[in-house]
Amino acid sequence: MSESFIVLLALVTLFLPLAGFSIVILFGKKMPKIYFIELFFIGISFLLSIFIGYLKLAYYVHKDLIAQFNWINIGVISKGANHFIELGVKIDNLTVIMLFVVTLISMLVHYYSVEYMHGDKKYTRYFAYLGIFTFSMLGIVLTHNFLMMYIFWELVGLSSYLLIGFWFEKDSAADASKKAFLVNRVGDVGMFLGILILFFTYHTFTFDSIYSEISKGIIPFNSGFWLTITGILLFMGAVGKSAQFPLHVWLPDAMEGPTPVSALIHAATMVAAGVYLIARIFVMLTADAMLVIAVIGAFTSFLAATIALTQNDIKKVLAYSTVSQLGYMVMAMGVGAYAFAFFHLVTHAFFKACLFLGSGSVIHSMHHEQDIQKMGGLRKKMPVTYYTFLISTLAISGIPLTSGFLSKDGILAGTLAFGNLTGHWLIPIAGFGVALLTAFYMFRLVILTFHGKPRDEHKYEHAHESPKLMIVPLVVLAGLSIFIWYTPNPIGADQGWFLSKWINTPQTVTPEYTRFEFMKHSETTENVKHAVVHSTLYTEAMHHAHYPAMFLSLFVAGLGILFAFLFYQWKKLDADKLANSLKPLYQFSLNKWYLDELYNGIIVKGLLLFSDLLAWFDAKVVDGVVNGTATVTRWVSIGSKYFDTFVVDGLVNFTALLSGLIGIFIRKAQTGKVQTYIVIVVFSLIALLILL
Repeated sequence: MSESFIVLLALVTLFLPLAGFSIVILFGKKMPKIYFIELFFIGISFLLSIFIGYLKLAYYVHKDLIAQFNWINIGVISKGANHFIELGVKIDNLTVIMLFVVTLISMLVHYYSVEYMHGDKKYTRYFAYLGIFTFSMLGIVLTHNFLMMYIFWELVGLSSYLLIGFWFEKDSAADASKKAFLVNRVGDVGMFLGILILFFTYHTFTFDSIYSEISKGIIPFNSGFWLTITGILLFMGAVGKSAQFPLHVWLPDAMEGPTPVSALIHAATMVAAGVYLIARIFVMLTADAMLVIAVIGAFTSFLAATIALTQNDIKKVLAYSTVSQLGYMVMAMGVGAYAFAFFHLVTHAFFKACLFLGSGSVIHSMHHEQDIQKMGGLRKKMPVTYYTFLISTLAISGIPLTSGFLSKDGILAGTLAFGNLTGHWLIPIAGFGVALLTAFYMFRLVILTFHGKPRDEHKYEHAHESPKLMIVPLVVLAGLSIFIWYTPNPIGADQGWFLSKWINTPQTVTPEYTRFEFMKHSETTENVKHAVVHSTLYTEAMHHAHYPAMFLSLFVAGLGILFAFLFYQWKKLDADKLANSLKPLYQFSLNKWYLDELYNGIIVKGLLLFSDLLAWFDAKVVDGVVNGTATVTRWVSIGSKYFDTFVVDGLVNFTALLSGLIGIFIRKAQTGKVQTYIVIVVFSLIALLILL
C-alpha cells in the first residue's frame, strides 16, 4: 500500500465522526433513529484505524508518513522566501496506536450508551456530541503542527463542555461544565504563549521543522532559560487537560456528566491528550523542564491518591484515581521513562474505561445510586460486571498477568533510575507510596460495592445484570487489560512487540548544556539498540532497577490489598475507629485538602472583589470624569451665554449708543457757517497749546 493511500484512510477516519455529528445534529429532531448513522460511522472509523495500524506497523514501522500543504501565505517575515502556515497529517507509531485507542473506546462508549441513555429526552443530541468530541480528539492525534493541535485542543474543550453539562437542567452539571471549561482555559493560555514563542523564533508551527532548528542550536532568544520556559508553557496545556495540580479541580466535578462520558473523556481520551502532548514535545524538553514536569506529576499523583482514600461516591473514587494515574504518566515523562509513560497511557485507557463503564453498570442497576456505602453483595447479582471490574482493579493495582503490572513496573523502575542518577529520591518514594494507596482504595471500592451483605435491601432486590450492549464493552476492555496483548513475557514488557518494535524513545534535540547528564551523548551511545534518551547510563540504571522495582511494587500493592481486606472484608480492623482517631487527617482527605474552598476563597472571591473594584472605578471614576466633564461643559456654556449677553452684547450696544450720542452732538456743531468752524479750530488750538 502506498503512503498516500494510508494518509487518505487516516483522513477518512478523522472526518467520519464529524459527518455523523453533522447529520445527527441537523436531522435528529425529525428522525429519532438517525443516531444509528453515528454508530455506523464510528464503527467504520474503528475498522479503518485497525487497517491503518496494520499497514503502518507492518510496512512502515520505522518511517513517519507526512502529508501537508500550504494553507496561508504570511509573506516575508525575515530575509528570504515567503513563509506559509501549513496543514498536514503525521502518521507515526504513536499516531496509529492512539487512533486505535480513541476509536475503540469511542465505539464501545457509543454502543454502551444505546442502553444506558435510553429514554433520555436529548438522546440523539447526546450521540451528536460524542461524534464531535471523537472528531476533535482524532484531530489532535493526527496533526503534524502546533497550530492545528491547538485548534483541535480547543474544540475538545468545547466538546467536553457540552458533554459534562449535558444534563444542564441540574445546577451541579451546569456549574461543573463551566468549571471544566474555565480551568482548562488557564492551561491553554500558557500553551498558546509557548506556541507563539516557537512561531516567533522559527516562523513555522510544524513539529519536525521546529525540532530540526533546535537540533542546530537555534533556540528562543538564544537562551537555554527561554527554551525551558517554552517547554513549561506548552506543558501548561497538559496541566489543564490532564488535570494536574493546581488545575486538577475540574475533573472530579466533571462526573456530573453521564457515566459513559466519564469513560470516554475522563479515563481514556481527553485527559490522555495532555500526556500525548508531552510525548510530542519530549524531544525539546530541557532538564529543568523535565524536573518541573516530574515533580508536578509526582505531587499530583500523591495528592489525588490521598483524596480517593475517603471518597464514597463510586465515580468520585474513579475520578481521583484517574487524576492520580495521569500524574503517574506525567511523572514518568519527567524522569525520562518515555516509552513506559506512553505504554501506561494505553493500558490505563482500557482498564480505567472498563472501571467507569462498570460503575455505570452498577449505577444503572442500583437505580442511579452512587454511594458505595449503600451497596454491597452485588457480585451475586452482577457477576460479569464484578469480574470485569475486578480484572481492571487488579490491572490498576499492578498485579502480575495484567497490563497495568507491566506499565507501572516500568514507570517505577524509571523513577528509581532517575533518583539514582540525579539524587531526586522523593519522586520514587512518591511513586511507590501511590502504588500502595492505589491498591488500597481500589480494593476498598470493590469490597464495599460487590462483597459482603447488601446495605440497602430494597435496591439490592431490584438489582440485576446489565443488558448485553453494556456488558460486551466491559468484557472487551477487561480482556485488553491482560498482558498477552502487549508481550509474551508476563514480567518483561520491553521484550514484547509494543515496546521493542513499536515504541522507541525519540532522540533529544536540545543543546547538551540544557540536559541531564544521563541525556548527553556518550561514546557508546550508537551501539545501544534502544538507548533511552541517548545515554547508556539511563539504560543501565533502568536494567538494574527493573527487579527491585518489580518486587517492591508487588510488596506495596499486596500490602495495600491486605489492609483493604483487613478493614472492609474481614473486619479485623475498624475503619470508623481509625477515622475518628485520625479525624483531622480524615477530614482533610474527605474535603479534598480543602483546595476547592481555598480556590473559592482566594481566586473566585478575589476575582469577584476585583470585578467589584473595577465596577466602582467605572461608576465613580470613569463615569464620574465623563459626567463631571459634561457638568463643567454645561456650566461653561451657561457662563458663555451670560458673558455673550451682558458683556459682548452690552459692549456692542453701549458702543452703538455712545456713537449715537456723539453723532447727535457733532450734528449740532455742523451749522454750515464758516465762522463757527473758525471758532472751533481756534479754541481747539488754544486748548492744545494749554495741554502741551
